Amino acid sequence: MTVATAGESAHMARALELARLGLWTTDPNPRVGCVLVQGGRVVGEGWHERAGGPHAEVMALQAAGASARGATAYVTLEPCCHQGRTPPCADALIAAGVARVVYAMRDPNPRVDGGGAGRLAAAGIAVEGGLLEAEARELNPGFIARMQRGRPWVTVKLAASLDGGTALPGGESRWITGEAAREDVQRLRARSSAVMTGSGTVRTDDPRLDVRLEGASRQPLRVVLDSRLRTPPTARILAPPGEALILCTTTDDARAAALRAAGAEVQVVPGASGSVDLEAALRLLAARQVNELLVECGAGLAGALLAGGLVDELMLYLAPTLLGRGARPLADLEAPASMAERLQFAIVGRRDVGGDLLLRLRPRQERG
Repeated sequence: MTVATAGESAHMARALELARLGLWTTDPNPRVGCVLVQGGRVVGEGWHERAGGPHAEVMALQAAGASARGATAYVTLEPCCHQGRTPPCADALIAAGVARVVYAMRDPNPRVDGGGAGRLAAAGIAVEGGLLEAEARELNPGFIARMQRGRPWVTVKLAASLDGGTALPGGESRWITGEAAREDVQRLRARSSAVMTGSGTVRTDDPRLDVRLEGASRQPLRVVLDSRLRTPPTARILAPPGEALILCTTTDDARAAALRAAGAEVQVVPGASGSVDLEAALRLLAARQVNELLVECGAGLAGALLAGGLVDELMLYLAPTLLGRGARPLADLEAPASMAERLQFAIVGRRDVGGDLLLRLRPRQERG
């Protein structure tokens, strides 16, 4: 769009703030906020709370009433133009007599992808896009990844000592980081569509991987990669609340039946060398409308995801402690042939979490 004024940027920033209110609840829909402005005055605000509920534009139009006529709508995502669980937002804006629509990012959904803006323009509404686009994309990385790449946005969470240890040689790992870091991980789970781990972690640590935060109304799908169905039916990850999915390569009917009786869904995924094919698993999860996948796992699965180029982001909680010689590593990876071939990451965020340090990292596209 043309250069925005400070006021326009402020209105879109407010729309993004509203969209963030749906961080834990909109799944599998994107997080969207909308602000309606008439004569420099905000006349209506709205945000999308949950799938099946009113979209942000509709909520803002209801708040504005007759004041919406001739107003400018600032919305974080291009208004939709298709009939889903709710009618098209583009049609609602046209019917309300909105004069101008400014959106942050184009909708990556192939059913929209410019169609919403086109419908608005055909109705005589001035349409501009791209205001605070980067911020809007950061709010919905999983929705974008699922629509454009056919797989979720994959975040691997790791906790380590300063010397890179995740557990003592015998496997003891509770607790490397402090209580504040563990609560922070709860918030990561709350925004995720699914949380995934490996069967080794299930058998060793028996984690729940559920959300235990006050105010959380939704549990992520809990996914176990378990090629040979070694997960015990008594594992805590299978217990309510929420649903559990086990992805395997075997057709062992007895073991599958025992796990299903314990409340789990079991699906066979193709694999090589006895392991679940990770790309196939991610495609399956995307087909189940998983936007953001949080992986909490051991070194083996972390290494396989990294080696396969399937990690979009690392959330690394570093504790100011040392575990010493023989400690278990962050990721089981083959050593590169040269320094030019090493995996490299960009630090895109850092903050103190209690007494620990959180680094948010993304793989660099180039090596060396």
